[in-house]
Amino acid sequence: MTETAQSVRIGVCQITSGTDPEANLALLGDGVRQAAESGARVVVFPEATMCRFGVPLGDIAEPLDGAWASAARDIAETHGVRLVAGMFTPTEDGRVYNTLLVTGLGEHRGYDKIHLYDAFGFAESRTVAAGAELVTTSVDGVTLGVATCYDVRFPEQFRALADRGASAVLLPTSWGAGEGKREQWELLVRARGLDSGCWVIGCGQADPRASGIEPSGTAPTGIGFSTIADPFGRVHAQLGAAPNVLVADIDTAVAERARETIAVLANRRL
Repeated sequence: MTETAQSVRIGVCQITSGTDPEANLALLGDGVRQAAESGARVVVFPEATMCRFGVPLGDIAEPLDGAWASAARDIAETHGVRLVAGMFTPTEDGRVYNTLLVTGLGEHRGYDKIHLYDAFGFAESRTVAAGAELVTTSVDGVTLGVATCYDVRFPEQFRALADRGASAVLLPTSWGAGEGKREQWELLVRARGLDSGCWVIGCGQADPRASGIEPSGTAPTGIGFSTIADPFGRVHAQLGAAPNVLVADIDTAVAERARETIAVLANRRL
């Protein structure tokens, strides 16, 4: 083994975002506090934490130095955590980027979703521009990759993050509901762990119905069931449909064992 085994405690905050960024910021603050009180050093929120899908996003989008991201950074710094949460940032062509804010512990930057959700009757690319750069971040000696929702269907992205040293991938999502979609979600999270030798921390929007909110339209607004899969493809922990907070310890030694035992990264030929 070339890496000394390390562990980091990660909080997964499954929420139901609304259309008011300030109200969603309050949800974020409460979730960070709960996770930090349980010892989390990294706290993950879903895709579209800033504002749910299904409304015009251009009116919501702000730059990373704007008020919403700056307030989120202050929350992270106050509680001594690295925060990852979904927001929207402006582009030059009038669309937005579907951005993961990565902030706290002296870091403040974003990952723009690479693979856009032009599937299942929804066309994300009409209003969202694709990113192009992979992002990793390190906390307490553990390198973490980041990816967003539909990215989970592209195993090469997770292998590329592993090649950059990631032992775990943080995966915020706002998973679309529908026949078989929960089964696909669970399968994909487990598969990406298995074929990249990484922990996969899938943090989803809760199912609005669990809070008495009936979704309308085709926008993906979440099904819940945030899932942590280990590098052997096993479910390590999982939430239900409703809003909740999950805290788990992520051990890089498990990733090292999986990569030595299964060896899919070392044995690649393409």
